[in-house]
Amino acid sequence: MDRSRKDHRAVARHWVAAFVAAMLATAVVTALPARGAADTTVGGPFSLAAPDGGTVTEATFRGQWLLVFFGYTFCPDTCPMTLSQIAVALEKLGPDAQHVQPIFITVDPERDTPNAMGEYTKAIDKRIVGLSGTPEQTAAVSQAYGVYSERHRTGPGLNDYLIDHSTYIYIMSPDGKFVRGMSADTSADAIAAILRNLMTEARNRD
Repeated sequence: MDRSRKDHRAVARHWVAAFVAAMLATAVVTALPARGAADTTVGGPFSLAAPDGGTVTEATFRGQWLLVFFGYTFCPDTCPMTLSQIAVALEKLGPDAQHVQPIFITVDPERDTPNAMGEYTKAIDKRIVGLSGTPEQTAAVSQAYGVYSERHRTGPGLNDYLIDHSTYIYIMSPDGKFVRGMSADTSADAIAAILRNLMTEARNRD
């Protein structure tokens, strides 16, 4: 790992730790986004690499509520902020958090190796699973979720670029169906409230 990448990781860990601590101490409330249309098709088969070297597919976490978010580890603001909100939401859910699995899928497979994704998500919350893959695998899962991403050069170096990308959190049901989406700026309180309501509704149907 080169020095610039080490510096980036150190700054990210410091920023995320400070952000999470502040969010745990301060409740932030925003309006809940509207539920997605019942006939919306989002998600589908995928195969990606986990930090431990294992393969993760759409069936790996069946039985749990999934929070799926796309981004990349060099993202300067939206990704660390959104993942930190998700981490705080898990704390607010208490015991119900065991039924939720957050997944962070990279849109930058060239730089975001499985190991890099593992280091990044571990610095935010060990319960968040970072997934990487080949460019082809990344394109396939992005298409399945309707995710947009576009690279913009910022300099002459190989790693001198940023990526514009969709900033949506997808909630998938325990049986793998798309339930609703949330904007990336949804607060931890709102995320927790939405998940708690969905879990309550599901229990009442059983």
